[in-house]
Amino acid sequence: MLLFRVGTVPVLLAPSWWIGSLLVVVLYTPLVSRLLPGADIALSAVLAGAFAVLLGMSVLAHELGHCVVALRLGVPVRRVRLFLLGGLSEVARSPRRPGQDALIAVAGPLVSLVLALVCWLLLLAVPEDGAVWLLVAQCAVANAAVGVFNLLPGLPLDGGRLLRAGIWAVHGGRSTGTRVAVAGGALVAVGVLGWALWGMAQGSDDRWLRLGVGLVTAWFVAMGATSEFSSDTRRPWPEGLSLSDLMRPVLQLPAESPVSAALAASAGRGVVLVRADGIAAGLLDAEAAERLALNAPHSPAELAAQPISAETVLLTSDSPDEIAEHVDEVPTWQFLVVDGEGNPKGVLRRDDVHSALAAPGRLRGDSTGPFRTG
Repeated sequence: MLLFRVGTVPVLLAPSWWIGSLLVVVLYTPLVSRLLPGADIALSAVLAGAFAVLLGMSVLAHELGHCVVALRLGVPVRRVRLFLLGGLSEVARSPRRPGQDALIAVAGPLVSLVLALVCWLLLLAVPEDGAVWLLVAQCAVANAAVGVFNLLPGLPLDGGRLLRAGIWAVHGGRSTGTRVAVAGGALVAVGVLGWALWGMAQGSDDRWLRLGVGLVTAWFVAMGATSEFSSDTRRPWPEGLSLSDLMRPVLQLPAESPVSAALAASAGRGVVLVRADGIAAGLLDAEAAERLALNAPHSPAELAAQPISAETVLLTSDSPDEIAEHVDEVPTWQFLVVDGEGNPKGVLRRDDVHSALAAPGRLRGDSTGPFRTG
């Protein structure tokens, strides 16, 4: 579900968010009855539902902190998602410097801690022992917990990214920092499970809530750490292989060219379709073009274009490791490679990169003249 956009970045609500919120309501309702004497089951359920919404808004504010800072630093963001008891700001490419990584990471916890402070100040103006006071107090606790928990030194948490950035800055290697922070993530997952089980053993009032949140959180941390480790241990870029070896030559054609003619002209090259005003309409999608050519060969090639966006553009200045990581993360099969001024230098295909990493090979190509990407 699309909630809104931050510039061009969509903010989405995943179906699993509803499951997480229902879990919070079911587990939190009995706790409300204990914290607010005299509250019946209906009022307790309403307050639990309100808390689930406030928790979701708190997580959203946390992720928007990451998103806004990333955009201000020039790091493109693909989307922001809220899901089962959590959220994620998906950057289109990894930060190139440890300072950028650290600033983006710390922005989310900082927003959460500021919100916790605001809620704490509101408590001073709200009558104690009422339903509103309880909601504000729980919102303060939730934001403080989100902020502090995310500062724990383990990936995929923000504290793990800060740890990685620190090691990266000192030792000059992002990979070493990732491995240390992944180990920290494993310890965090074990610690969360221990916290949940300790609550069960002690018979605490919130033991079922702790167990539910603990299991989901430990799973999230473990899966995130595993993903980070897999990304870090991908096959290294072959020594001596440059980006230009893999790029296919780029051919510029008018966007209104017949799709059959564009297909015939492509022949192993990447085709950039350019409108009359000089703006790129997109990259020709060969499969879509073939389907269109079968039924309407004289249709404009632009109808079979893959849009060009920040996440489908690579820079000639990108390091090989950044390129390999980006190609793995972005769900598209071809990328436009441009220089620092936005001039096209070639087209890179996912299959070519994967083949080169598996068994290094050489592909040579030339480029044509400039156009504007937007």
